[in-house]
Amino acid sequence: MNPQHRAIGVVFAVHGAVAGTLATRIPWIQDRLDLSPAVLGLALLCPSIGAFSAMPTASRLAHRIGERRSIRILAAAWSAALALPALAPAPAWLFAALLLYGAASGMCDVVMNGHGVAVERHLRRPIISGLHGLWCVGSLAAGGVGILAAHARVDARLHLGLVAAVLLAAALAAGRGLLADRPTEGVPAPRRFALPTRAVLAIGLVGFCGTFAEGASADWAAVYLTEVADAGPGLAAASFTIFMSCMAGARLLGDRLVRRLSAAKVVRCGGSVAVLGGVLVVVSRAPLPAMAGFALLGIGVATVLPLVFAAAADTGATPGEGVAGVATITYLSGLTAPAVTGWTAGALSYPAAFAMITCVVALMTLSAGALRPRRPSDLTATRPAEAPARTATGP
Repeated sequence: MNPQHRAIGVVFAVHGAVAGTLATRIPWIQDRLDLSPAVLGLALLCPSIGAFSAMPTASRLAHRIGERRSIRILAAAWSAALALPALAPAPAWLFAALLLYGAASGMCDVVMNGHGVAVERHLRRPIISGLHGLWCVGSLAAGGVGILAAHARVDARLHLGLVAAVLLAAALAAGRGLLADRPTEGVPAPRRFALPTRAVLAIGLVGFCGTFAEGASADWAAVYLTEVADAGPGLAAASFTIFMSCMAGARLLGDRLVRRLSAAKVVRCGGSVAVLGGVLVVVSRAPLPAMAGFALLGIGVATVLPLVFAAAADTGATPGEGVAGVATITYLSGLTAPAVTGWTAGALSYPAAFAMITCVVALMTLSAGALRPRRPSDLTATRPAEAPARTATGP
């Protein structure tokens, strides 16, 4: 693996590990602050609100101080922010901590994805799907450690503080090996809070649909197996791990598929697999077929997010704006998907909710043509890596 490839891979794994670690200690934080479900729900909205608000500024920061420095600062800031929620003495402080946590997460997400595309162009071969696969691996590994810590009743302040220190050191070390910054002289600075172009919106629609299905499945798979398929607690809990593991595996293989086919064809084929999985979930009334359906959903939508970032790099008014625009759209999807799924399930039924999700995946499949390259600088092209045309700058 190329040193720059290895370095950005570590950054993605660290980013995933931060997310996976905090998720396992939310019950501890809820118990410590005696939060009601409603207050906890509001608190868990704060990271998405913070990310959604800060993401449009990320590409401008990278343009001003450089991608390498931005990634080191933002990855370190997010790793450090991991310790803050467990230290909050009251709900108001928890809200503030999670807003900062989300802002650092979202900005780092934009810049590291843009840098991943830049490394991709430098190597002249697809790597972005594999980088997102490493994110899943980092999240799963850190989540496993968190589960063990929670089971051993380790104080979350100690657990999150130690993990934050380790991940902060890893992020800073990886930052030294990142690709050197490209000259910005003569390159226009990304605009502040610019509206996405029509091309970015078309790509964003694909990303919105894929992220919607991913977020809804991850959050509701265990509930679906319990309420509809009559699964026990063990099988229900395993459904999330199976879903994420299938996503990780598919993302790690996604770059090979892009080299053989194209981004649009990979998303279209994946969408067909996800539709099949959605149908299987809707018709299943037993645990194993339903779990197989969620596994197919995970495989089918796995490569969508990385490939829409790669496609967006060439479509914005500046590269950073394209990536930031699509990232903002996908975060909005992730923010709304669990709630819309819950509302649909409450008004109709859980199978009806996943029938709706299957329709969303079908729309993603039909819209995959938006990922076709619009100019010769496609990732699979053999254009020299140093050519100046719109290389990406900035999840």
